Amino acid sequence: MQRYSILWADDEIDLLKPHILFLENKGYDVTPVNSGSDALDKCQEQNYDIVFLDENMPGMTGLETLTQIKTTKPNLPVVMITKSEEEHIMEEAIGSKIADYLIKPLNPNQILLSVKKILDNKRLVSEKTNQGYLQDFRNISMAYMDRIDHNEWVDIYKKLIYWELEMDSSENKSMGEVLDNQKSEANTNFVKFIMDSYEDWLNDPKVEKPLMSHQLMKKKVFPLLGDEPVFFFLIDNLRYDQWKVIEPILAEYFNVEEESTYYSILPTTTAFARNSIFSGMLPSDMEKYHSDLWVNDDDDEGKNNHEEEFLKRQLQKNRIEGKMSYHKIINVSQGKTLDENLHNLMTNQLNVIVYNFVDMLSHARTDMAMVRELAPDESAYRSITRSWLLHSPLIEMFRKLAERKVKVIVTTDHGTVRVKRPFKIVGDRNVNTNLRYKQGKNLGFDDKDVFVVRKPERFFLPKINVSTAYVFAVEDYFFAYPNNYNYYVNYYKDTFQHGGVSLEEMIIPYIQLSPKQ
Repeated sequence: MQRYSILWADDEIDLLKPHILFLENKGYDVTPVNSGSDALDKCQEQNYDIVFLDENMPGMTGLETLTQIKTTKPNLPVVMITKSEEEHIMEEAIGSKIADYLIKPLNPNQILLSVKKILDNKRLVSEKTNQGYLQDFRNISMAYMDRIDHNEWVDIYKKLIYWELEMDSSENKSMGEVLDNQKSEANTNFVKFIMDSYEDWLNDPKVEKPLMSHQLMKKKVFPLLGDEPVFFFLIDNLRYDQWKVIEPILAEYFNVEEESTYYSILPTTTAFARNSIFSGMLPSDMEKYHSDLWVNDDDDEGKNNHEEEFLKRQLQKNRIEGKMSYHKIINVSQGKTLDENLHNLMTNQLNVIVYNFVDMLSHARTDMAMVRELAPDESAYRSITRSWLLHSPLIEMFRKLAERKVKVIVTTDHGTVRVKRPFKIVGDRNVNTNLRYKQGKNLGFDDKDVFVVRKPERFFLPKINVSTAYVFAVEDYFFAYPNNYNYYVNYYKDTFQHGGVSLEEMIIPYIQLSPKQ
């Protein structure tokens, strides 16, 4: 076990001998000094893990010593000790980035707690995290052995994400592989659940079903329209775990009024799921009732060029006549322009803002070696998402909205999954290019480990030809053609893709925020 060294500066250091002996008996090495200048000299001579500083020392005060120490060793934890409870001293010490603040008279356990909190925090948190997950491991495994519904699957997914995030902040990753295996096992069972349930959700009015893409605006957004403007942010590809890492940033400015999830329709792609949100329809109904807007897989035209018109028609259908705006942000300059013109949006009843950053990140990760290096796994992918928000025009917009009377919604159209296993499929030149779903009339594949839809009409999917079938990749598989197979597999393995069936792609966040001001 590591032995930590402590530097303790106090002009009455002899009176603190019992406390020093107590710490030494607990396994800490303590160096006592009588003044701030002596403390600075010792810091120059050797390295310490923590410094205790008495605030009220003759000559150089504790605060002055603290400033000098932080100049040369900004990361050295310093605990300020004082007899005074004056607020301005506390504020000055906290502003100087102290690690803790103790008020005399001291007791040994108070000192020990401060030391452990600072020096042993990560180790203790890691041990507690691993212990907690082990206790929950059996509960999660037992849960999906029963016949569970869509709400219980959400609970399982949220638990897995909770432990994944806990382990992110833990030094000891020894349980990480166990969690990865459990998440994989959960996805295997979730795929079976979707195969059993999805068709019934769309066709049987009596069956218990989750909220889905085509119902989102009517059931969750339109009821909020009223006196206050509603800002609906759709951040493309935002998974539930990515929401959880940006939540603390937004929680500085907003109260979370509702944190829930909904299920993306299949395929879990922008063209299908996002158009479904804005039209309020399933894909085959869009093709039928909005043939002038709908674009099939075999067409060259962009599939998401008509989102605003889909939304206008849905508003009209629901007899909502208030002013609305629609904005699609695909680069920083567009984001800055929208932020600068925020005041113009305040007279609208509904403002829809689609942010394409996370989607661009997932695709850039496939195409750019540098991004692949920056985001080799889920933890790094989350980290980049958080960093993007902190430095994007979007956070500035959120800050401004937090000062106004508005309602804010943050959601997405589908998630992504990191693909690891190739699945061979054969198709003609008309087959779509998505790596997680294929549709066509002459697809060749092994039926095992895929979700095959031979009757697209039962899944409300467009049927381009009489024999059109849809094949969805499941879990962490991705489709690869036999020709140039090895190159293709190496190029796409460990990239984030969407379109298929997995917890990450289908169970996605819906958040309602209200300003704290």
